[in-house]
Amino acid sequence: MSGTTNNDGRTRIWLVRDSALPLGERLRDGLGAILVQPWLDEQESDGTAAATSQRERFRAAFADANRWVLVMATGIATRMLDGLPHSKLSDPAVVVVDEAARFAVSLLSGHEGGANALAYEVARLTGAVPVVTTATEALKPLVVGIGCRRGVSVDQIEVAVKHALAGRRMDDIREIATIDLKADEPGILAFCERHALPLRVFSHAQIAARPWTSEPSSWVRENIGLDGVCEPCALLAAPRGSLAVRKTALNGVAVAIAEDSPDWTEHV
Repeated sequence: MSGTTNNDGRTRIWLVRDSALPLGERLRDGLGAILVQPWLDEQESDGTAAATSQRERFRAAFADANRWVLVMATGIATRMLDGLPHSKLSDPAVVVVDEAARFAVSLLSGHEGGANALAYEVARLTGAVPVVTTATEALKPLVVGIGCRRGVSVDQIEVAVKHALAGRRMDDIREIATIDLKADEPGILAFCERHALPLRVFSHAQIAARPWTSEPSSWVRENIGLDGVCEPCALLAAPRGSLAVRKTALNGVAVAIAEDSPDWTEHV
């Protein structure tokens, strides 16, 4: 999973009602996607008939995209998808996001098809929590929080992360976490791309509400208005974990590592 956006025209967003249009437009613009508003062509006045028509239209369009974002309840999505999936190696990636953009759920073709990565893309665009349940990602115990000066290179970030890992395996990293101010930082994005890692982004308000920082930084306080970035980001992204590596700063890059409790992963 990486931090790149698919702009090949085969990402589609399906809405079930016009109240979700602002969210759909934000996703369309952020993902370079086609926005589908099926009610525009529906002539039925009966709600049941209209729902049936939506299911039929979705079934006909399902294979035309390689990535779907369904803005609806998971129950509706499950009924619309009934009978369509054939193989995780060929099915389109499907992510479901509720209209309040609280959760972005990787529902179909998570690892092989790219739905896990798509869930993180949707989460970064909307502030939703990405929900990934595939064992390949879910059982990786480490989350790396990163804060950095503007313009640091991918190699600077690489050296700083490896220094903080101190012998831990890069393959055990589940995701990278940072503040929304760094969501488009080229070095962080390139590092995620290099190691196929998803990027989790937290807002200033989310971090301020849970400012877990072992060593407050006067520079961060003066420039961002927080006591720290890397430690609270790592801990926010690992709610069942604890801080395994406190903030380490190297060449303009601050790194902290949170690790899931061994007792938790052993019983999953």
